[in-house]
Amino acid sequence: MIKILIVDDHESMRDLLAIEFCSENGFEVVGSIGNASDTEVFCLKKQPDVVILDVCTEDGASGLDAATKIRAKYPEIKIIVTTGFGEITYASRAKEIGVHAFVYKIKGAAYYLEVAKRILNGEFIFPEPKTIPVPQGEAPFTDREMEVLRIMLFRSMSYKNTAEELFINEKTVRRHMENMRLKAGFSTTMELLVYVLSNGWINPHF
Repeated sequence: MIKILIVDDHESMRDLLAIEFCSENGFEVVGSIGNASDTEVFCLKKQPDVVILDVCTEDGASGLDAATKIRAKYPEIKIIVTTGFGEITYASRAKEIGVHAFVYKIKGAAYYLEVAKRILNGEFIFPEPKTIPVPQGEAPFTDREMEVLRIMLFRSMSYKNTAEELFINEKTVRRHMENMRLKAGFSTTMELLVYVLSNGWINPHF
């Protein structure tokens, strides 16, 4: 049996996945938990072959943080990161961490079984990258601009703190923000930040 650990803050989602990852399909669910902070302990005790990790879990625990720790301590474990949100940086950040697949929950429980089998055979599975809509004819935000924007929001909209986090100077941060403001067609940086947050394209908490 292939051992699987399911980490998701919604019990109903964990139950749906457990139905798919049954013994008839060659899997054994060795853990079903709601808080990503407990993932490392479960990996130590249960030694799963595959972990399905939700990005946003109980008590604000991040599945991306948990995935980083697992990749460092248990590189043999296959990781599927998942989310029900349309946040556009999650997939690229998960890929950078080195996980094996990223799945949006809209795909449905049966798709996770297919993905698990494929990554166990050596595949890496990621969706097409999403971009924040900008006026027609304008270039999309670059990866570096997206990184600046995410840290800017995470650091409470501070140019100084964003610069320190990314080891760049404050003028560079301001230049990136100005470029994004012009691409999106806003008069102020604050309008850009509100636009991004209100549409759910970036979640500064995860």
